[in-house]
Amino acid sequence: MPENSLLRKSKLESLSYGSISAVSKARLALGEPTLSFEFFPPKDDAGEATLWNSFEKLLEVSPDFVSVTYGAGGSNRERSLAVVDKMAKEVLTIGHLTCVGASRESTTEIIRRFESAGVGAILALRGDSPKDDPDALQKGELKSALELVDLVHEETSLEVGVAAFPEVHPESPDMAHDSRVLNLKQIAGASFAVTQLFFSVDAYNKLVESAKAAGAVIPIVPGLMPISNAKQVVRMAELSGAKIPDDLLAKFESARDDAHAREIGMEYSIKLAVDLVAAGAPGIHIFSLNSHVAAIELARAAGLCR
Repeated sequence: MPENSLLRKSKLESLSYGSISAVSKARLALGEPTLSFEFFPPKDDAGEATLWNSFEKLLEVSPDFVSVTYGAGGSNRERSLAVVDKMAKEVLTIGHLTCVGASRESTTEIIRRFESAGVGAILALRGDSPKDDPDALQKGELKSALELVDLVHEETSLEVGVAAFPEVHPESPDMAHDSRVLNLKQIAGASFAVTQLFFSVDAYNKLVESAKAAGAVIPIVPGLMPISNAKQVVRMAELSGAKIPDDLLAKFESARDDAHAREIGMEYSIKLAVDLVAAGAPGIHIFSLNSHVAAIELARAAGLCR
């Protein structure tokens, strides 16, 4: 492990890594933002090899925690649990959990399995209905992330995080409504939030201000995707409803080639991370897409690690 990464880690040697809140508070006391990465369960053997290679490389920069996504309707449940089980032995790990279409009994079983795996927290999400079962939400016993937060607290002492939406949840009438829901999740026991994909400091600041006005004061960690493949990120933004600034899109359109577009995208990603930390963000959660190169480039250039 590089010397500077060891130094970053040594500052927290006395800290129990069982709590996202404890790590966040310790970093805050040091005047440092947290650094974390998101992974997704692989679909095949080739993807699995890529995942674990990237995981080992990302551990070298001493992230404070990592998270593992969970498919719609639990579509990749077993793979997700297997990844969480392995990662939790190496680093503080958050297991994403969706409840769409699920029963209380089956969801409680998954919560218990996460607990047995040694996760530090569960990120409680409603999730979207699978493409092959668009009516799943109506069929399940659990209808919302708020109900899932309640269930996790009923069944375990695990810390619970939730999602936040800088550009408003697609089913919400406005940000004020989102903020009231976030406050209800806080009251139910959520202790932190991680944002969905977004591309603007202004959007994050408005979210934090709106949340505070509604009484939600839990830390809101920005989730950022390094723009190393402009075409891919633009597609993902369209699917998620995130707005890419017009000036950035114009730069992509005028790029000489893919390499130039990557340079433009990474420069924008790095500045966004730096500006978010300067605006008071408690840390940066990097959506790695199971690839370490761009994730480490973003983290290092933004001063989150060395």
